[in-house]
Amino acid sequence: MVRKTRVVPAGSGLHFGASRRGIVYLVGAGPGDPDLLTLRAARRIREAEVAVCDHLVGEAILGLLPRRCERIYAGKERANHALPQAEINKLLVALAREGRRVVRLKGGDPYVFGRGGEEAEFLAEYGIDFEVIPGVTSANGAAAYAGIPLTHREHSQALRLVTAHCRDSLDTLDWASLARERQTLAFYMGVAGLGAIRDGLLRHGRDAATPVAIVEHASRAQQRVTLATLAELEDVAMRGHIESPALLVVGEVAALAARLHWFGAPPRHWEALRRVA
Repeated sequence: MVRKTRVVPAGSGLHFGASRRGIVYLVGAGPGDPDLLTLRAARRIREAEVAVCDHLVGEAILGLLPRRCERIYAGKERANHALPQAEINKLLVALAREGRRVVRLKGGDPYVFGRGGEEAEFLAEYGIDFEVIPGVTSANGAAAYAGIPLTHREHSQALRLVTAHCRDSLDTLDWASLARERQTLAFYMGVAGLGAIRDGLLRHGRDAATPVAIVEHASRAQQRVTLATLAELEDVAMRGHIESPALLVVGEVAALAARLHWFGAPPRHWEALRRVA
């Protein structure tokens, strides 16, 4: 992928020349497998004149962009943001005001921890036409490809989607509510916070033997699933060589991956790995 960053000039406001009327498509690219794109998403990607791409969008999906399409990298990796969110918002407006078909390409779903809501608000404020194309959100995609049903009548009566990308977000969570039994927790962007997640849940009463699963590179050839217990989570974080992107699933349903996995290598069991080590 050509990582091309266009910098919007700093200033107190937006001063872009208006000409033809463009449009911005906020497109969910799903967890990685291009076969999981919706038909509408695939069509908009193939029609794009310029694409503003996130870090988690894989080469297989980027390969659907037309050869003439300008690619602008706007990824956010830990401690490395190619463009701040405020600059991305301005960039989308500027590109649309050039009269272009702009695809804002995001991993997962744009409205589930994808900052799509912030971008849509900004576009609406400046009178820019936009369209939101849902994607398979990472929790659904990662869990399904790992063999984990997020809900199950015998194990889970609720599903909670939680962002855990930084210490500040973890500190503001309602841990007492999250620690309740018979619910599934799906933590997005939680690789750096596995130990803190463990501590928060245990401190508020979640059973230390609660099954957990970490799904790395979901739906891609290098997918890896690690099964452990909540008590072992910090040890997994320290010695498991977990890589982003990864999704953490907490709850009894996580254990079902041992029997229901169907894609890629079988899950690795942390207890067995520790005995070998």
